[in-house]
Amino acid sequence: MALLHPVSGPGPGIALFARYPTPGVAKTRLIPALGEEGAAALHRKLVELTLAAVRDSGLPFEVRVTGASPAAFAAWLGDTVSLVPQGDGDLGARLARVEAPMLLIGSDCPDLTPTHLLAAARRLETSAAVIGPAGDGGYWLLGLAHALPECFQAMPWGTDTVAAETRARLAAVGITPVELDTLHDCDRPEDLARWPWLTA
Repeated sequence: MALLHPVSGPGPGIALFARYPTPGVAKTRLIPALGEEGAAALHRKLVELTLAAVRDSGLPFEVRVTGASPAAFAAWLGDTVSLVPQGDGDLGARLARVEAPMLLIGSDCPDLTPTHLLAAARRLETSAAVIGPAGDGGYWLLGLAHALPECFQAMPWGTDTVAAETRARLAAVGITPVELDTLHDCDRPEDLARWPWLTA
């Protein structure tokens, strides 16, 4: 797929949500397959891959961090990265703190490319919302042109209904999101077969 031309102007900001790769805390659903150290190492690799795609997109970005101090993240990811603590509360509360226009992403999709991010930014220029559905029923990206806190409150995070519920909440305020490509998360032991190079 050819790389899209950059969006006009700086484009919406990307907020990459990242947890520090602490063994026993990061990627806990993969611990039965990889052990605590292996799951943490895979998480570290996924964050680094995602950050590389974000950098290569040319879009403005920040990394929303949890699990360690910003200083620890700076030692890992570099001191030129804008680091913002996620703060307290559930995932919804932490996502809702990002100012719109926003592109919210995690670090679970090994196949994420700069092209995906540029496509999301371009479509958000003319749409109220964009969503990148994940194969497990969640989403790998949510883009909002304006603040919509109802997209985050009391959401059943970690279930296979997150994307569908988000679409329903957007529909309730008259918004049909632009649908992006479906990507797959690497979260569970059965997901590992899709990307054998991640654990090689």
